[in-house]
Amino acid sequence: MGEEINENILNTGSGPANNTGVEEVSEPADCGVKYYTLEDIRIHNLSNDTWLIIHDKVYDITTFLEEHPGGEEVLLEQAGADATESFEDVGHSTDAREMLEQYYIGELHMDDRQKKKEKETENTNSGESSTSWTTWLIPAIVATVVGVMYRYYMLEHKSS
Repeated sequence: MGEEINENILNTGSGPANNTGVEEVSEPADCGVKYYTLEDIRIHNLSNDTWLIIHDKVYDITTFLEEHPGGEEVLLEQAGADATESFEDVGHSTDAREMLEQYYIGELHMDDRQKKKEKETENTNSGESSTSWTTWLIPAIVATVVGVMYRYYMLEHKSS
């Protein structure tokens, strides 16, 4: 069996809301899913051309901007970027999640997913190093203070 070479295919504007005239590089998967890089998605950050990433899936929400209950400004702040955290923080309903599927156009490219996860791991690890010592130091200090107070209390009662 020979190795299959996945070549980039140029999407020259046949996709939804491609008003920029910029060609986007996307890669088809076995099931026809298109993969977009972060660079492809970043250019879609205008009110007449708005894309979002939510859970590594790419959505063209241009036609939904005016319908959004929270206002279009909220969506435009996240336009052309990963809006997963903001989407989850709001606590969208099941209906909202189902509605999102009609705006689905593809997925975030695997290389960009790995870069994102590496950055998250770095941030998590740097945060863990500063908090890991406090998880044992604070209880140790509390135990020491309680022990000293107990000793002092016991000595006071024995001497009287």
